[in-house]
Amino acid sequence: MDKKKVIRWAAICLSSFVAVVVIVPSILVKSHIPDPSTAGTLPSPSLQQNQLAEQPVFEIPVYMSKQKKVEMLLLEQYVRGVLAAEMPIEFELEAMKAQAIAARTYIIRRMIEQDSSNVPVVGAWVTDTVAHQAYVTNEDLKKRWGPEAYKVNSDKLDRAVNETKDLILTYKDKPIQANFFSTSNGYTENSEDYWNDYIPYLRSVPSPWDIKLSPRYKETVTVSFKDLQRKLGTTGVIPVSTNSSNGLKVLETTQGHRIKKMVVGGKTFTGREVRERLGLNSSQFQWNWKGSDLQITTFGYGHGVGMSQWGANGMAKEGRMAEEIVKYYYTGIEIDRASNLVKK
Repeated sequence: MDKKKVIRWAAICLSSFVAVVVIVPSILVKSHIPDPSTAGTLPSPSLQQNQLAEQPVFEIPVYMSKQKKVEMLLLEQYVRGVLAAEMPIEFELEAMKAQAIAARTYIIRRMIEQDSSNVPVVGAWVTDTVAHQAYVTNEDLKKRWGPEAYKVNSDKLDRAVNETKDLILTYKDKPIQANFFSTSNGYTENSEDYWNDYIPYLRSVPSPWDIKLSPRYKETVTVSFKDLQRKLGTTGVIPVSTNSSNGLKVLETTQGHRIKKMVVGGKTFTGREVRERLGLNSSQFQWNWKGSDLQITTFGYGHGVGMSQWGANGMAKEGRMAEEIVKYYYTGIEIDRASNLVKK
């Protein structure tokens, strides 16, 4: 090969090499520059499916009392049915979200503790009754509300459940005992003042919203002298107007302003015992005799421990968010995810 051809061939090779050096980095750089048209979009469907596949799916075995059978329900399906059964659909969305979190916490706690107490059959964690948490099916809701109201109400239920999906309440990294009730007497109750156990997050707090909002705040019932004796197992109950030591007298009240101990007919009872034996709405009550009948006026509705539902609605009406509501009624708790505690 002559000298001119060699020089020409070397020049061609050099120019090709330079082109490759310049072009390849530009290709590599371009492949890492985000396309503005795709900014903020979700990952590809295949990636989403993989991520969803990694999420644990919780199924809740629920004993349906009317059908007398155990039915498997997805966790959020169960929470939705509990929310519809336990709280009026007219309540504020943030109150319903607080209730959804409490309901989810209740069942997750039973799952973790393997607690199937008060369930009449083997293989279920809860019943669909107030012995645990009331539950109503979607079909029953359609019958109850009718097609037009169902659409609106169903959307509201879905929002409350979806916007709190997987959220539960914890204390020291464990699901709490998320008790709730309808209406306070103006205060909630310390756990040990109604039950026997001291639970640090179930503390008495003021709940003034119930007084104005709840239709169950105050109620008067009449109990005959004979029924009083029969239900309380006393024989010496005498009207207080006689100034007898065998009358009715309050001995001690709780921090939540309910009756802790009282004497009836010479026997000592807790306020809870009197409430439950006489079927009263609350353990805060007053009384007066009308002839041989005892007229009893109660304040509040329910045991009083944990979250007041009407109080939660009052807070929501003031613009409080669900997180604020649950952290107010459950002292010192945190909000976590069920999927962090229950591994499938």
